[in-house]
Amino acid sequence: MKRLQAFKYELMPRGEQQRQMRRFAGSCRFVFNKALGLQKERYEQGEKKLGYAGLCKRLTEWRNSTETVWLAASPVHPLQQALKDLERAYTNFFAKRADFPRFKKKGQSDSFRYPDPKQIKFDQGHSRIFLPKLGWLRYRNSRDVLGAVKNVTLSSSGGKWYVSIQTEREVEQSLPSATTAIGIDVGIARFATLSDGSYIAPLNSFRKHEQRLARYQRATSRKTKFSNNWKKAKARVQRIHVRIGNCRRDFLHKATTTISQNHAMIAIEDLQVRNMSKSAVGTAERLGKNVRAKSGLNKAILDQGWAEFRRQLDYKLAWNGGHLIAVAARDTSRTCPCCGQVSADNRRTQERFACVGCGFEENADVVGALNVLRAGHARLACEVSGAVMSPAAGTHRSDSGAAQCRA
Repeated sequence: MKRLQAFKYELMPRGEQQRQMRRFAGSCRFVFNKALGLQKERYEQGEKKLGYAGLCKRLTEWRNSTETVWLAASPVHPLQQALKDLERAYTNFFAKRADFPRFKKKGQSDSFRYPDPKQIKFDQGHSRIFLPKLGWLRYRNSRDVLGAVKNVTLSSSGGKWYVSIQTEREVEQSLPSATTAIGIDVGIARFATLSDGSYIAPLNSFRKHEQRLARYQRATSRKTKFSNNWKKAKARVQRIHVRIGNCRRDFLHKATTTISQNHAMIAIEDLQVRNMSKSAVGTAERLGKNVRAKSGLNKAILDQGWAEFRRQLDYKLAWNGGHLIAVAARDTSRTCPCCGQVSADNRRTQERFACVGCGFEENADVVGALNVLRAGHARLACEVSGAVMSPAAGTHRSDSGAAQCRA
Protein backbone atom coordinates (compact mmCIF):
# COMPACT_ATOMS: atom_id res chain seq x y z
CA MET A 1 0.00 0.00 0.00
CA LYS A 2 1.08 3.59 -0.64
CA ARG A 3 1.59 5.84 2.36
CA LEU A 4 1.62 9.62 2.16
CA GLN A 5 3.49 11.21 5.04
CA ALA A 6 4.77 14.70 5.80
CA PHE A 7 8.02 15.54 7.58
CA LYS A 8 8.24 19.03 9.08
CA TYR A 9 11.45 20.87 9.98
CA GLU A 10 12.45 24.33 11.11
CA LEU A 11 14.31 26.30 8.45
CA MET A 12 17.48 28.34 9.02
CA PRO A 13 17.28 30.84 6.14
CA ARG A 14 19.51 33.79 5.47
CA GLY A 15 18.14 37.32 5.69
CA GLU A 16 17.58 37.67 1.95
CA GLN A 17 15.86 34.28 1.82
CA GLN A 18 13.50 35.33 4.61
CA ARG A 19 12.58 38.47 2.68
CA GLN A 20 11.98 36.42 -0.46
CA MET A 21 9.75 33.96 1.39
CA ARG A 22 7.68 36.81 2.81
CA ARG A 23 7.31 38.22 -0.71
CA PHE A 24 6.29 34.87 -2.16
CA ALA A 25 3.74 34.28 0.63
CA GLY A 26 2.36 37.79 0.06
CA SER A 27 2.07 37.15 -3.68
CA CYS A 28 0.16 33.92 -3.09
CA ARG A 29 -2.12 35.70 -0.63
CA PHE A 30 -2.74 38.47 -3.17
CA VAL A 31 -3.58 35.99 -5.94
CA PHE A 32 -5.96 34.07 -3.66
CA ASN A 33 -7.77 37.23 -2.55
CA LYS A 34 -7.95 38.69 -6.06
CA ALA A 35 -9.36 35.43 -7.45
CA LEU A 36 -11.88 35.20 -4.61
CA GLY A 37 -12.97 38.79 -5.23
CA LEU A 38 -13.36 38.00 -8.94
CA GLN A 39 -15.50 34.95 -8.19
CA LYS A 40 -17.75 36.92 -5.84
CA GLU A 41 -18.11 39.69 -8.44
CA ARG A 42 -19.12 37.18 -11.12
CA TYR A 43 -21.66 35.64 -8.75
CA GLU A 44 -23.24 39.04 -8.05
CA GLN A 45 -23.52 39.64 -11.78
CA GLY A 46 -25.23 36.27 -12.31
CA GLU A 47 -22.29 34.68 -14.14
CA LYS A 48 -20.79 31.24 -13.60
CA LYS A 49 -17.71 30.93 -11.45
CA LEU A 50 -14.43 30.41 -13.24
CA GLY A 51 -12.76 27.03 -13.02
CA TYR A 52 -9.10 26.45 -12.33
CA ALA A 53 -8.16 26.75 -16.02
CA GLY A 54 -9.97 30.07 -16.33
CA LEU A 55 -8.29 31.42 -13.21
CA CYS A 56 -4.87 30.41 -14.55
CA LYS A 57 -5.53 32.53 -17.64
CA ARG A 58 -6.34 35.47 -15.40
CA LEU A 59 -3.14 34.79 -13.45
CA THR A 60 -1.13 35.13 -16.66
CA GLU A 61 -2.81 38.47 -17.29
CA TRP A 62 -2.03 39.66 -13.77
CA ARG A 63 1.63 38.65 -14.08
CA ASN A 64 1.95 40.57 -17.35
CA SER A 65 0.01 43.62 -16.17
CA THR A 66 1.91 46.81 -15.39
CA GLU A 67 -0.09 47.24 -12.17
CA THR A 68 0.98 43.87 -10.74
CA VAL A 69 4.27 43.32 -12.52
CA TRP A 70 5.85 42.29 -9.18
CA LEU A 71 3.95 38.99 -9.39
CA ALA A 72 6.39 37.88 -12.10
CA ALA A 73 9.18 37.89 -9.51
CA SER A 74 7.48 35.01 -7.67
CA PRO A 75 7.61 31.41 -8.90
CA VAL A 76 4.51 30.60 -10.92
CA HIS A 77 3.76 27.17 -9.43
CA PRO A 78 3.08 28.43 -5.88
CA LEU A 79 0.76 31.07 -7.37
CA GLN A 80 -1.12 28.37 -9.25
CA GLN A 81 -1.35 26.36 -6.06
CA ALA A 82 -3.09 29.32 -4.40
CA LEU A 83 -5.74 29.10 -7.12
CA LYS A 84 -6.04 25.35 -6.52
CA ASP A 85 -6.55 26.04 -2.82
CA LEU A 86 -9.39 28.42 -3.71
CA GLU A 87 -10.95 25.82 -6.00
CA ARG A 88 -10.75 23.23 -3.21
CA ALA A 89 -12.31 25.68 -0.76
CA TYR A 90 -15.26 26.20 -3.12
CA THR A 91 -15.63 22.43 -3.54
CA ASN A 92 -15.67 21.90 0.23
CA PHE A 93 -18.21 24.70 0.63
CA PHE A 94 -20.65 23.27 -1.93
CA ALA A 95 -20.16 19.81 -0.38
CA LYS A 96 -21.09 21.35 3.01
CA ARG A 97 -17.76 20.35 4.51
CA ALA A 98 -16.62 23.92 5.22
CA ASP A 99 -17.76 27.53 5.36
CA PHE A 100 -17.56 29.92 2.43
CA PRO A 101 -13.97 30.93 1.56
CA ARG A 102 -12.72 34.04 3.32
CA PHE A 103 -10.10 36.58 2.33
CA LYS A 104 -6.64 35.92 3.74
CA LYS A 105 -4.88 38.37 6.03
CA LYS A 106 -1.21 39.17 6.32
CA GLY A 107 0.48 37.33 9.17
CA GLN A 108 -2.17 34.61 9.44
CA SER A 109 -1.14 31.22 8.04
CA ASP A 110 1.43 32.67 5.62
CA SER A 111 2.53 29.80 3.41
CA PHE A 112 3.17 28.69 -0.16
CA ARG A 113 3.75 25.32 -1.82
CA TYR A 114 6.03 23.90 -4.51
CA PRO A 115 4.09 21.04 -6.19
CA ASP A 116 6.65 19.84 -8.76
CA PRO A 117 9.24 17.41 -7.33
CA LYS A 118 11.39 17.86 -10.46
CA GLN A 119 12.18 21.42 -9.35
CA ILE A 120 13.16 20.34 -5.83
CA LYS A 121 16.60 19.08 -4.83
CA PHE A 122 16.87 17.40 -1.46
CA ASP A 123 20.26 16.87 0.19
CA GLN A 124 19.51 15.17 3.49
CA GLY A 125 23.14 14.36 4.18
CA HIS A 126 23.99 18.05 4.39
CA SER A 127 20.62 19.11 5.89
CA ARG A 128 19.59 21.36 3.04
CA ILE A 129 16.94 21.66 0.33
CA PHE A 130 16.95 23.54 -2.97
CA LEU A 131 13.82 25.44 -4.04
CA PRO A 132 13.26 27.62 -7.14
CA LYS A 133 14.12 31.33 -6.67
CA LEU A 134 15.24 30.63 -3.09
CA GLY A 135 18.32 28.48 -3.63
CA TRP A 136 19.69 26.13 -1.00
CA LEU A 137 17.95 26.38 2.38
CA ARG A 138 19.38 24.82 5.53
CA TYR A 139 17.02 23.10 8.00
CA ARG A 140 17.25 21.43 11.40
CA ASN A 141 17.54 17.77 10.49
CA SER A 142 15.79 16.03 13.40
CA ARG A 143 14.79 12.78 11.64
CA ASP A 144 15.16 10.98 8.33
CA VAL A 145 12.80 11.63 5.42
CA LEU A 146 11.32 8.37 4.15
CA GLY A 147 10.03 7.96 0.60
CA ALA A 148 10.05 10.02 -2.59
CA VAL A 149 9.39 13.75 -2.32
CA LYS A 150 6.00 14.77 -3.76
CA ASN A 151 5.70 18.43 -2.80
CA VAL A 152 7.14 20.97 -0.37
CA THR A 153 5.24 23.57 1.68
CA LEU A 154 6.87 26.53 3.42
CA SER A 155 4.99 28.19 6.29
CA SER A 156 5.58 30.88 8.87
CA SER A 157 4.61 30.61 12.53
CA GLY A 158 5.72 32.70 15.49
CA GLY A 159 8.42 34.48 13.52
CA LYS A 160 10.01 31.24 12.29
CA TRP A 161 9.82 29.48 8.94
CA TYR A 162 9.16 25.76 8.56
CA VAL A 163 9.36 23.35 5.65
CA SER A 164 6.94 20.44 5.32
CA ILE A 165 8.08 17.71 2.92
CA GLN A 166 5.35 15.37 1.77
CA THR A 167 6.56 11.97 0.60
CA GLU A 168 5.10 8.80 -0.85
CA ARG A 169 6.39 5.28 -0.33
CA GLU A 170 5.29 1.69 -0.57
CA VAL A 171 4.78 -0.13 2.73
CA GLU A 172 3.43 -3.55 3.57
CA GLN A 173 -0.02 -3.78 5.07
CA SER A 174 0.59 -3.87 8.81
CA LEU A 175 -1.00 -6.31 11.19
CA PRO A 176 -1.80 -5.07 14.69
CA SER A 177 0.69 -6.27 17.27
CA ALA A 178 -2.01 -5.98 19.97
CA THR A 179 -5.25 -7.96 20.05
CA THR A 180 -7.31 -5.94 22.52
CA ALA A 181 -10.22 -3.56 21.94
CA ILE A 182 -10.88 -0.44 23.96
CA GLY A 183 -13.60 2.18 24.26
CA ILE A 184 -12.73 5.83 24.90
CA ASP A 185 -14.88 8.52 26.49
CA VAL A 186 -13.40 12.01 26.13
CA GLY A 187 -14.14 14.75 28.62
CA ILE A 188 -12.80 17.81 30.40
CA ALA A 189 -12.05 16.67 33.97
CA ARG A 190 -10.51 13.56 32.39
CA PHE A 191 -9.20 14.05 28.88
CA ALA A 192 -9.72 10.41 27.86
CA THR A 193 -11.19 7.62 29.99
CA LEU A 194 -10.62 4.07 28.75
CA SER A 195 -13.02 1.21 29.27
CA ASP A 196 -10.39 -0.71 31.27
CA GLY A 197 -10.68 1.94 34.00
CA SER A 198 -7.51 3.89 33.22
CA TYR A 199 -7.59 7.50 32.10
CA ILE A 200 -5.39 10.28 30.72
CA ALA A 201 -5.31 13.53 32.66
CA PRO A 202 -5.87 16.68 30.58
CA LEU A 203 -3.00 18.98 29.68
CA ASN A 204 -5.04 22.21 29.50
CA SER A 205 -2.26 24.03 27.67
CA PHE A 206 -4.33 27.18 27.13
CA ARG A 207 -5.36 27.40 30.77
CA LYS A 208 -1.72 27.14 31.88
CA HIS A 209 -0.72 30.10 29.70
CA GLU A 210 -3.97 32.06 29.97
CA GLN A 211 -2.89 34.62 32.58
CA ARG A 212 0.43 35.32 30.90
CA LEU A 213 -1.31 35.62 27.54
CA ALA A 214 -3.88 38.07 28.94
CA ARG A 215 -1.12 40.20 30.47
CA TYR A 216 0.71 40.56 27.15
CA GLN A 217 -2.55 41.17 25.29
CA ARG A 218 -3.35 44.04 27.64
CA ALA A 219 0.13 45.42 27.08
CA THR A 220 -0.39 45.19 23.31
CA SER A 221 -3.69 47.07 23.51
CA ARG A 222 -1.94 50.03 25.18
CA LYS A 223 0.57 50.44 22.34
CA THR A 224 0.06 52.68 19.33
CA LYS A 225 -1.13 50.44 16.54
CA PHE A 226 1.51 49.54 13.93
CA SER A 227 4.28 51.20 15.93
CA ASN A 228 7.55 49.33 16.58
CA ASN A 229 6.62 48.68 20.20
CA TRP A 230 3.20 47.39 19.09
CA LYS A 231 4.88 44.98 16.67
CA LYS A 232 7.19 43.70 19.43
CA ALA A 233 4.26 43.21 21.82
CA LYS A 234 2.26 41.44 19.12
CA ALA A 235 5.19 39.11 18.45
CA ARG A 236 5.27 38.17 22.15
CA VAL A 237 1.56 37.29 22.01
CA GLN A 238 2.15 35.21 18.88
CA ARG A 239 4.96 33.28 20.55
CA ILE A 240 2.67 32.36 23.45
CA HIS A 241 0.01 31.09 21.03
CA VAL A 242 2.65 29.03 19.21
CA ARG A 243 3.80 27.52 22.51
CA ILE A 244 0.20 26.63 23.44
CA GLY A 245 -0.31 24.90 20.10
CA ASN A 246 3.00 23.06 20.26
CA CYS A 247 2.28 21.76 23.78
CA ARG A 248 -1.15 20.54 22.74
CA ARG A 249 0.12 18.78 19.61
CA ASP A 250 2.95 17.12 21.52
CA PHE A 251 0.51 15.87 24.16
CA LEU A 252 -1.93 14.53 21.57
CA HIS A 253 0.76 12.77 19.54
CA LYS A 254 2.16 11.01 22.59
CA ALA A 255 -1.31 9.95 23.78
CA THR A 256 -2.52 8.70 20.40
CA THR A 257 0.73 6.84 19.68
CA THR A 258 0.54 4.95 22.97
CA ILE A 259 -3.14 4.06 22.56
CA SER A 260 -2.89 3.03 18.90
CA GLN A 261 0.12 0.77 19.53
CA ASN A 262 -1.53 -1.06 22.45
CA HIS A 263 -4.96 -1.75 20.94
CA ALA A 264 -6.19 -3.27 17.68
CA MET A 265 -9.69 -1.75 17.76
CA ILE A 266 -10.73 1.53 19.32
CA ALA A 267 -14.29 2.80 19.66
CA ILE A 268 -14.84 6.51 20.20
CA GLU A 269 -17.84 8.82 20.35
CA ASP A 270 -18.84 10.63 17.16
CA LEU A 271 -18.88 14.09 18.74
CA GLN A 272 -19.94 17.22 16.87
CA VAL A 273 -17.45 19.57 18.52
CA ARG A 274 -18.59 22.59 16.49
CA ASN A 275 -22.14 22.25 17.78
CA MET A 276 -21.00 21.53 21.33
CA SER A 277 -18.87 24.69 21.47
CA LYS A 278 -21.40 27.12 20.02
CA SER A 279 -21.91 30.40 21.86
CA ALA A 280 -24.94 30.82 24.13
CA VAL A 281 -25.20 34.58 23.65
CA GLY A 282 -28.31 34.29 21.50
CA THR A 283 -29.79 37.25 19.62
CA ALA A 284 -30.83 40.78 20.54
CA GLU A 285 -34.46 39.70 20.60
CA ARG A 286 -33.87 36.42 22.45
CA LEU A 287 -30.94 36.54 24.83
CA GLY A 288 -29.14 33.36 25.83
CA LYS A 289 -28.94 31.78 29.27
CA ASN A 290 -25.87 31.02 31.40
CA VAL A 291 -23.69 32.79 28.84
CA ARG A 292 -20.67 33.11 31.14
CA ALA A 293 -20.77 29.45 32.21
CA LYS A 294 -21.22 28.27 28.61
CA SER A 295 -18.32 30.46 27.50
CA GLY A 296 -16.03 28.79 30.05
CA LEU A 297 -17.26 25.35 28.97
CA ASN A 298 -16.62 26.16 25.31
CA LYS A 299 -13.10 27.32 26.13
CA ALA A 300 -12.42 24.10 28.07
CA ILE A 301 -13.79 21.94 25.23
CA LEU A 302 -11.68 23.63 22.57
CA ASP A 303 -8.60 23.44 24.81
CA GLN A 304 -8.73 19.61 24.73
CA GLY A 305 -8.34 19.12 20.96
CA TRP A 306 -10.90 16.31 20.60
CA ALA A 307 -11.11 16.54 16.81
CA GLU A 308 -7.33 16.36 16.42
CA PHE A 309 -7.25 13.46 18.89
CA ARG A 310 -9.69 11.51 16.73
CA ARG A 311 -7.87 12.40 13.49
CA GLN A 312 -4.54 11.17 14.83
CA LEU A 313 -6.05 7.96 16.17
CA ASP A 314 -7.61 7.32 12.78
CA TYR A 315 -4.46 7.43 10.66
CA LYS A 316 -2.15 5.88 13.29
CA LEU A 317 -4.46 2.90 13.71
CA ALA A 318 -4.60 2.52 9.92
CA TRP A 319 -0.79 2.49 9.80
CA ASN A 320 -0.67 -0.15 12.54
CA GLY A 321 -3.39 -2.30 10.97
CA GLY A 322 -6.07 -1.44 13.53
CA HIS A 323 -9.58 -0.01 13.24
CA LEU A 324 -11.21 3.14 14.60
CA ILE A 325 -14.98 3.00 15.00
CA ALA A 326 -17.06 6.10 15.74
CA VAL A 327 -20.40 5.46 17.45
CA ALA A 328 -23.31 7.69 18.36
CA ALA A 329 -22.76 9.56 21.61
CA ARG A 330 -26.41 9.55 22.63
CA ASP A 331 -27.10 8.16 26.14
CA THR A 332 -23.63 6.62 26.50
CA SER A 333 -23.27 8.10 30.00
CA ARG A 334 -26.88 7.35 31.07
CA THR A 335 -27.07 3.69 30.06
CA CYS A 336 -26.26 0.99 32.59
CA PRO A 337 -23.64 -1.41 31.14
CA CYS A 338 -25.02 -4.24 33.29
CA CYS A 339 -28.80 -4.17 32.84
CA GLY A 340 -29.06 -1.76 29.89
CA GLN A 341 -31.51 0.62 31.57
CA VAL A 342 -31.44 4.16 30.14
CA SER A 343 -32.37 6.89 32.59
CA ALA A 344 -31.23 10.43 33.38
CA ASP A 345 -31.45 9.49 37.07
CA ASN A 346 -28.57 7.05 36.60
CA ARG A 347 -26.17 9.99 36.33
CA ARG A 348 -26.48 11.26 39.89
CA THR A 349 -23.55 13.69 39.59
CA GLN A 350 -21.10 14.69 36.91
CA GLU A 351 -18.67 12.06 38.21
CA ARG A 352 -20.73 9.23 39.73
CA PHE A 353 -23.03 6.76 37.99
CA ALA A 354 -25.57 4.74 39.99
CA CYS A 355 -28.12 2.62 38.14
CA VAL A 356 -31.65 2.99 39.55
CA GLY A 357 -32.48 -0.49 38.26
CA CYS A 358 -29.72 -2.88 39.33
CA GLY A 359 -27.71 -0.60 41.62
CA PHE A 360 -24.50 -0.78 39.58
CA GLU A 361 -22.10 2.03 40.58
CA GLU A 362 -19.02 3.28 38.77
CA ASN A 363 -17.35 6.44 37.55
CA ALA A 364 -19.56 8.05 34.91
CA ASP A 365 -16.71 8.37 32.40
CA VAL A 366 -15.83 4.68 32.76
CA VAL A 367 -19.49 3.79 32.18
CA GLY A 368 -19.47 5.94 29.05
CA ALA A 369 -16.33 4.19 27.79
CA LEU A 370 -17.87 0.75 28.44
CA ASN A 371 -21.00 1.67 26.49
CA VAL A 372 -18.90 3.10 23.67
CA LEU A 373 -16.94 -0.17 23.48
CA ARG A 374 -20.15 -2.21 23.42
CA ALA A 375 -21.56 -0.04 20.63
CA GLY A 376 -18.28 -0.36 18.74
CA HIS A 377 -18.40 -4.18 18.92
CA ALA A 378 -22.00 -4.13 17.69
CA ARG A 379 -21.20 -1.86 14.79
CA LEU A 380 -18.16 -3.91 13.80
CA ALA A 381 -20.24 -7.10 13.89
CA CYS A 382 -22.88 -5.51 11.67
CA GLU A 383 -20.28 -4.27 9.19
CA VAL A 384 -18.71 -7.71 9.00
CA SER A 385 -22.13 -9.30 8.38
CA GLY A 386 -22.90 -6.81 5.61
CA ALA A 387 -25.18 -4.52 7.59
CA VAL A 388 -25.34 -0.77 7.15
CA MET A 389 -25.67 1.49 10.13
CA SER A 390 -28.71 3.69 10.26
CA PRO A 391 -28.04 7.41 10.75
CA ALA A 392 -30.49 7.29 13.64
CA ALA A 393 -28.93 6.51 16.99
CA GLY A 394 -28.20 2.97 17.88
CA THR A 395 -29.40 0.67 15.09
CA HIS A 396 -27.73 -1.16 12.23
CA ARG A 397 -29.90 -2.25 9.33
CA SER A 398 -29.09 -4.82 6.68
CA ASP A 399 -29.71 -4.11 3.01
CA SER A 400 -32.98 -6.06 3.10
CA GLY A 401 -34.15 -4.20 6.18
CA ALA A 402 -34.90 -7.40 8.04
CA ALA A 403 -31.89 -7.73 10.26
CA GLN A 404 -31.40 -5.19 13.03
CA CYS A 405 -28.99 -5.05 15.90
CA ARG A 406 -28.75 -2.47 18.59
CA ALA A 407 -25.49 -0.58 18.93
